[in-house]
Amino acid sequence: MIVILVPGFWLDASSWRDVEPPLSAAGHTVRALTLPGLEADADRSGIGVRDHVAAIVAAIDAEDEPVVLVGHSGGGPLAYAAADARPDRVARIVFVDAGPLTSGASINDALPAEGADVPLPDWAAFEEAELAGLTGELRERMRAEAIPEPAAVTREPVELSDERRRAIPATVICTSMPAAQVRELIAAQHPYVAELAAMSDVDLVDLPTGHWPQFSRPADLGAAIVAALG
Repeated sequence: MIVILVPGFWLDASSWRDVEPPLSAAGHTVRALTLPGLEADADRSGIGVRDHVAAIVAAIDAEDEPVVLVGHSGGGPLAYAAADARPDRVARIVFVDAGPLTSGASINDALPAEGADVPLPDWAAFEEAELAGLTGELRERMRAEAIPEPAAVTREPVELSDERRRAIPATVICTSMPAAQVRELIAAQHPYVAELAAMSDVDLVDLPTGHWPQFSRPADLGAAIVAALG
């Protein structure tokens, strides 16, 4: 299958480089995206959620067959919004420590901005569960490669309009939050997972590590994505 990899905040296409080999070895065609404003020295002042969703939709439209969207972290809601725009062109969505948002919600408007940029915060801003598996060396590598996120992408609402999106099969690869806890939130009708609960075909898969498995367990993440594709 054609697998489009959507990075989370502060990351570009290169963040998937150690995840791609298992996918390619399984015969899949991989397209790793760098979203607008995540290029080196980019002007992020005019870039918002719609620009990121449009870039993913363009990647879908460039293919002659249905695709699989893989979205990490903040890339998950963006991938879901692109699937909403092209529900008949997406065969499956894989959320990596992520999930869909309800229409009108922002991805993370609490992140501190510096003008049009949201830089990668200090590690102290993250919970221990998020940092699990991210060794000192990996933290240095990630910070060296991190690119400020366009502030508007973190704050603007995600817009959804086609309920056919909820029929697209989905897999959630649970890394910093165990699948059992996600199921508890769904059972409790927590608003955080309201859109996920509304999807008709969802598999929850555990991959115990932190929030950035493409750094801490890339080969295992690649294998988990391959397994999700059957």
